[in-house]
Amino acid sequence: MRKRSVGVRAWARMLGLEKTVVEAVELDEHDAIVVAVRPRHGQRDRCPHCRRRCPGYDLGEGRRRWRAVDLGTTVCYLEADAPRVECKQHGVVVAAVPWARHGAWFTRSFEDTVAWLTVNTSKTAICHLLRVAWRTVGRICERVAADAEQRRDLLAGLTKLGFDEIAIRKGHRY
Repeated sequence: MRKRSVGVRAWARMLGLEKTVVEAVELDEHDAIVVAVRPRHGQRDRCPHCRRRCPGYDLGEGRRRWRAVDLGTTVCYLEADAPRVECKQHGVVVAAVPWARHGAWFTRSFEDTVAWLTVNTSKTAICHLLRVAWRTVGRICERVAADAEQRRDLLAGLTKLGFDEIAIRKGHRY
């Protein structure tokens, strides 16, 4: 059996990163793990709405952090540049990154975990386990649901509608 060196590839796999290059891993002043990443060349400079390649506009507000799934009991963040691009259709927007949804401060894997836990556990458990506020959980679930709706047509194959009841009241007809 051939041994492989464990390094940046292991970090990418642990954090569920695809189409991403891990550049460095460090501890910050609060003992949180900070993983410096960048999109692979083919994923750079894309509009987050239509996913088309667009010309760069500026460097945005510099480096940005996204909360990732905790590693054991240690909080983990991804850190990368957040440049802006100029899309012909959507105007000037922050470029898409493969590890997070547009407008999110969390990674896709973190948001997917939150959405799954929302269906399967209590509100208090989610807030304590993931160290987030309940309002944050609601916004995450909205983004995950919107993303799922975009990928699938819920009315595809629908041929008939059925109604169970009809109600008529004075001045109303339902």
